[in-house]
Amino acid sequence: MPVVFMFLLGAIILQRLVELIVANANRKWAYERGGREYGESHYKWFIIVHTLFFISLAIESSIYFNEWKPSHFLLLFSIFTALQLFRVWCILSLGKYWNTRVIVIPGHEIVAKGPYRFFKHPNYWVVFMEFIIISLLFQAYATAIIFPVLHLLLLRVRIPIEEKALNQFSAADQF
Repeated sequence: MPVVFMFLLGAIILQRLVELIVANANRKWAYERGGREYGESHYKWFIIVHTLFFISLAIESSIYFNEWKPSHFLLLFSIFTALQLFRVWCILSLGKYWNTRVIVIPGHEIVAKGPYRFFKHPNYWVVFMEFIIISLLFQAYATAIIFPVLHLLLLRVRIPIEEKALNQFSAADQF
């Protein structure tokens, strides 16, 4: 496998690990302010799916990866880069409120800036697209199909929990 391939895979995994460190620090910050977590039982499935994604990506690409065609690589890498910039915009827009868990802090306003001004849950869209683009970038075509579907199944559980928690929070704040 090309060195660029291993470097890119390592960089993506490192990025995810750093995000988990940031999420953990933000979780502690939220708890110190009375934050409450919702839907704790489904969180492990996100960890499992994301871990299996990287395992699947590594295995499938080690079997099927062929040379990158410069035009395909440039297109997919450009989309990947745009997704990373969008991901950073999502995280910076939420600031300390950004987390990989559903945590609501009583008395705090719901963030409605950055991409959150335009639509709900933009980071979930980024993850969905990343599962596709990263898989295609590494020529892991089965992974490109399986993991976006698993992500959507998880979101069928996650988004209603998050919406209910935020709606309860908003309703409680109005009184």
